[in-house]
Amino acid sequence: MSGVLRLLGASMWRYFKLLGIQLKASLLLSMQYRADFFIDAVISLFWAATAIAPLWVVYGDKVQGKIPGWSLGEAMLVVGCFVFLQTVLDGAIQPSLQTVVEHIRKGTLDFVLLKPADAQFLVSTARFQPWKASSFLASLVIFAVAFARLGFWPSLGNWAQGALLLLLAVVLLYSLWIWVVSAAFIVVKVDNLTFLLSSVFDIGRWPSSVFRGILRWVFTFVIPTALMTTFPAKALLGVLSWAELGLAVVCTVIFAVVSRWVWLRSIRRYTSASS
Repeated sequence: MSGVLRLLGASMWRYFKLLGIQLKASLLLSMQYRADFFIDAVISLFWAATAIAPLWVVYGDKVQGKIPGWSLGEAMLVVGCFVFLQTVLDGAIQPSLQTVVEHIRKGTLDFVLLKPADAQFLVSTARFQPWKASSFLASLVIFAVAFARLGFWPSLGNWAQGALLLLLAVVLLYSLWIWVVSAAFIVVKVDNLTFLLSSVFDIGRWPSSVFRGILRWVFTFVIPTALMTTFPAKALLGVLSWAELGLAVVCTVIFAVVSRWVWLRSIRRYTSASS
């Protein structure tokens, strides 16, 4: 048993080192043109800040309280979670997985598959956009302003729950993108699908209570934006039930397992340029 644990630990450490190498390479590549790097960072910060603009419209004097059960400060927490996940998506998930589509189009995925490491890990960490980290700062500011308006700060347990829910949200978002990118093994051109999924994810900036009937079910179980943004916000507010926490965990495990299965099935269909 101890031997297995040592082997597992060594393997995990190896992949952490690979992740560090990939991050360093992306940072060095981005810093080749430093002016562009800082301009892109400022633009990312600006776009993250505009994510909160619709709330000021909804909660204006003439339409006060249009989101059932959510005050402005509480709704801002949902936007904070949305901006955080958008940062992960734009800065890590989408740039990396887009390289899969490029490899398939060029028939060069062989160079990834032949390397002595898990192919899914390699393509998932192939490219980062470090300047997107400025959007992360915007999400922290939104959280701080939201709790300042609410007049309280979460307990340590609520912070822990919120962090866990955000981690699960990242896994959910990554799993969805694996599904979409895996379609490239069949249809090659998946640009429209990625644009569609990005547009649907924008719904996550709103609390799930704005949806009713079948839409609420779809955005909880099919495209789980509610689990990705509303649930972490509820955890930070201390109103997330254990049933909802269990639902988030179960859904995340299912999505992750299915995405891994889809990926393994998809690479079996891959035909290189030399075939």
